[in-house]
Amino acid sequence: MATTHLGFGRLVRADLRHNPGSFVGVAVSVLVATALITGLGVLVESGMRGGLAPERYTNADVIVGGSQAVDVPEDLPVPLVERASLPDDAADVIAALPGVEAVVADVTVTLASDAGPIEAHPWSASALSGFEISSGNAPSGRDEVVVTASSTAGLGDVLTLSHGGDRAEYRVVGIADAATEPVRIGHVFLSEARIAQLDSGNGDAQILGVFAADGTTSQALADAISERFPEVTAQTGAGRGDVEFLDSGAARASLVSIGSAFAGTCLLVAMFIVSGTLSLSVQSRRRDFALLRAVGASSAQVRRLVAREVLTVSAIAAAIGIVPGYFLATVLQGAFVQAGVIPGDFALAASPIPAAVAALLVLGAAWGAARIAASRPAKIDPIEALRESATGPTSVSLGRMITGIVFAAAGLSISTVPLVVRGQSAAGAAAGASIILIIALALLGPVLVSFTVRFLGAVLRKTSAAGFLASANGTANARRLASAITPIALGISLGLVQLGAPAMIASEANAQTQAGVISQLRVSAPGGLSDEGIQLIEEQSGVVAVNPVTVSQAVLDHHELGKEEITRTALVLQGIDTDAAESTMDLQVKEGSLDALAGAGEVALSTDARQTLGLDVGDPLVGRFGDGVPFEAEVVAIYGRGLGFGDITMSGEVVRQHTTSALSGFALVNAGDDVENVRTALTDAGFVVGGGSGAQAAGADGRSQQGWVNAVALIVILGYIAIAVVNTLMMATGERSREFALLQLIGASRRQVRGMMRTEAVMLALIAMVFGVAIAIPPLIGMSMGISGQPIPTLPLLQSLVVIGSMCALALAALAVATRSAMRGRPVEEIGSRQ
Repeated sequence: MATTHLGFGRLVRADLRHNPGSFVGVAVSVLVATALITGLGVLVESGMRGGLAPERYTNADVIVGGSQAVDVPEDLPVPLVERASLPDDAADVIAALPGVEAVVADVTVTLASDAGPIEAHPWSASALSGFEISSGNAPSGRDEVVVTASSTAGLGDVLTLSHGGDRAEYRVVGIADAATEPVRIGHVFLSEARIAQLDSGNGDAQILGVFAADGTTSQALADAISERFPEVTAQTGAGRGDVEFLDSGAARASLVSIGSAFAGTCLLVAMFIVSGTLSLSVQSRRRDFALLRAVGASSAQVRRLVAREVLTVSAIAAAIGIVPGYFLATVLQGAFVQAGVIPGDFALAASPIPAAVAALLVLGAAWGAARIAASRPAKIDPIEALRESATGPTSVSLGRMITGIVFAAAGLSISTVPLVVRGQSAAGAAAGASIILIIALALLGPVLVSFTVRFLGAVLRKTSAAGFLASANGTANARRLASAITPIALGISLGLVQLGAPAMIASEANAQTQAGVISQLRVSAPGGLSDEGIQLIEEQSGVVAVNPVTVSQAVLDHHELGKEEITRTALVLQGIDTDAAESTMDLQVKEGSLDALAGAGEVALSTDARQTLGLDVGDPLVGRFGDGVPFEAEVVAIYGRGLGFGDITMSGEVVRQHTTSALSGFALVNAGDDVENVRTALTDAGFVVGGGSGAQAAGADGRSQQGWVNAVALIVILGYIAIAVVNTLMMATGERSREFALLQLIGASRRQVRGMMRTEAVMLALIAMVFGVAIAIPPLIGMSMGISGQPIPTLPLLQSLVVIGSMCALALAALAVATRSAMRGRPVEEIGSRQ
């Protein structure tokens, strides 16, 4: 009789055909993981290749601007938040290059109208966007303005426009029209002389539009400009929007950094969940592997079989998960637009690359998880394998125990870093400890669950028959129970840590601001405060002191511990008037004096910045302003309230020179005993006046955006974990159908079996909640110590309860549904089924 060769392909197909339930959970985990990482990969690629289409610079062939990023060795460039300047001779040199027909300079001055902010440009720059006078004439006088066709103003109308709080009237002398008008913000055109008066740079070119001569391509011209001026950026086509819009570079950097970090976290969670699901899948088929071992299959063959099965299922699931990943990218884009992280008109870049990378990463993780899951059934003795196929593993290996203890010790140790090293960076290290502690829980889970169930069993056995059965099941199947508990605990722990970090930072920043602002009033104007606006405030009767505050950014050079390469870190930079600082703000100076902040050569650091940079009073500091201009300064003071007032403080006059608008953000006003009269007078003068206690912490907008990003990340990760919880509980409960049938055949009613599972569900949710909270406590305490110095962390109570409650409720609901599904068949038929 002819024999048929039984190859791995036939075995894999047979296993998939006869055990579909054990592979569905694996497929779901891989599918969702692929979709997540694909979507995040699209965001990362968009940060590299996406961008903003030009609006005002559509007519010019090449747009030239200063480089808006600072290179960092072996890391991503740091984007600049202020407009970088061009070389003084750039316009003349570029105009003399071969192939250049004309060079047009543009300057932008932000004004405020009754309808909101508006941008003013010299009339000569209208050529960059194709504006032409449709009625009237070009502006020439100091008080003349040309409006666009979309404006409601007509010829002869008088517009009141303010710059830095200083209001002026302009007469409309012309209306300009273009084929496509800018839609982001309104625009007006003034005379070159008036722009030079308003602009802090005296009208010097901020952007150059270059028109190519016949026979010269835009790209060739851009390459020639870049070769002549390596320190500038020359863009063509859609890239012109990167020069036009400052927020384009910041959006790119945000997408790359957020997407990369988010994808890394998701990949870790995915590996965690996929490995747990695979472990359950392998456990459900332990009898099959035991029989294979008993009839002579080698360890290598069992491992190979499991790997082939998993890769087959994972490849199909990953292919299906790619398409939802691209839809997820658009959803995340909308969320980040709402958070203010990226502008609404930022275009995503879509290519097959994110899908290919996601598939490779997820399949690699699945293959590694399969090797780990198959290790025990592959190496166990065949006789022992047959015994375990009926009872399940009875103990945890010594190697697993030792590894789990090492991870637990490492997680606890990292959580204590802020006790030695203070600051947000130390708090960030403590946050990473939660992942390490979760891994420790996964490794030690069966032992911890078995111990906990024995402790609870003493009470449960005395309550009812359902309690007795739930306790017995939990003790006998601690490994299976631990597999269900771990993803719930993971969701609770990650949720609490993700909620806790931004809440603690925001709370401490607000507390520092409230304590540090000692002036009675905070005065601002749309777009900022000019020198003329500050003078108007100072001239008001009753004003004792005015401290104009400018918030920007500095990029500082320093060496990280153990690294020789220079690292560049962006920190919040605050500019103040040191003469008025003493009567308007208290930065909690610990060393040195703010009076020494005389110019660009002196700087004060917060205690957190000192920790990050490793500097003290008297040490030199090297860095760049927000516009990329380098500086060298001496540290003259150290202060404590860095979260409230920024990590770096310099002379306000110096900082303003290196901002795009050259305006102060607001002014802290000491009004002495005449607060209400001063408030009324400033309000009547057109300023926005609020109480000093309402001052916003420096960098609050950035922290708010980060909080939104954390919220989006938390929702997505918890959504994945929720799917994993349902998936895991359905798998773990589904393989117990013969157990439920046996209980019914020996006399238990269906109601009693469901009662047992309800008790088991409550026990599972309770243990998962305790473990999840316990794992989150050390990192939260560490973060609290690093941020505020207090051991009790500040958590948003409602959101924390929602996270804990939703994860526990999900477990209860999933177990109830899974139990009913597993009990659908007749007990007599189920007891004889293959499982």
